[in-house]
Amino acid sequence: MSEKTRYTDAELDEFRAIILEKLEAAKRDYDVLKASLTNEKDVSDTAPTFKVLEEGAATLSKEEAGHLAQRQMKFIQNLQAALVRIENKTYGICRETGKLIPAERLRVVPHATLSIEAKQGQSK
Repeated sequence: MSEKTRYTDAELDEFRAIILEKLEAAKRDYDVLKASLTNEKDVSDTAPTFKVLEEGAATLSKEEAGHLAQRQMKFIQNLQAALVRIENKTYGICRETGKLIPAERLRVVPHATLSIEAKQGQSK
């Protein structure tokens, strides 16, 4: 029996459903992070010392939220790219080895473009 070179349309449909579900959740999370960045709090009624501390904490919090929002946007873009690969029927093919990435890995990390072996080879 020859080795599979691509996933069947039924398997691609399964992966598409997983990706769409994760994409919807990721967009919701991104919207929450984006909203937290634009949410201004009024601290005018507190003592000056507390106001400085609160502003410092708010700035740090906004920086963290900004970084998280950037990571979330990258995740969304990776999921969208995976959908394009599904449409092109190139989804699940390792970009280094050219072999199929195991379905178990794709169910956990649906935007993966590298097999575990290729990923481990990169970190060396």
